[in-house]
Amino acid sequence: MHAKSTPSYLAGYPIALAEQVQRLIEQDLLSNMLLQKYPHAHAVRSDKALYDYVLEAKGKYLRNAGQLSKVAFDGKLHVIQHALGTHTSISRIQGTKLRAKREIRIAELFKEMPLEFLRMIVVHELAHIKEREHNKAFYQLCRHMEPDYHQLEFDLRAYLTYLEATGQPLWSAASVDVV
Repeated sequence: MHAKSTPSYLAGYPIALAEQVQRLIEQDLLSNMLLQKYPHAHAVRSDKALYDYVLEAKGKYLRNAGQLSKVAFDGKLHVIQHALGTHTSISRIQGTKLRAKREIRIAELFKEMPLEFLRMIVVHELAHIKEREHNKAFYQLCRHMEPDYHQLEFDLRAYLTYLEATGQPLWSAASVDVV
């Protein structure tokens, strides 16, 4: 019997925890646990709705951080970089002024996930506006914006491991929770 390698989404976690997630997947228990905890997908489906959602969070926590010129779902993100979201800052000279253009792109697979997972990735990308590196200040800012940030990140990584192993998404547009 071959030893299973640690799933890539859980690589930063203790091996015992990654193995526990793997066992839950093999026993077909992880999906039920996640569906009990997060029963519905969110209703943020368009780039406009995502932009509004991100701006609301930014307005609440990062009012002085400068404007975002674009927020969008990106269908290529997950495939190309194994990234779930990206943030970019581009500085351009326009006349005598230096203009900063900031963009946030969220992997399209977040269209059909619970609102908690979308909020976690939005908080993560917004935190990069103030803190570029994944350091202590970055994670403190994430926890300030979303107190359950670390648990949500783990649950998301467990779900992505499940999705990679089974290819079966747990949420869809049909399971949307209308607030």
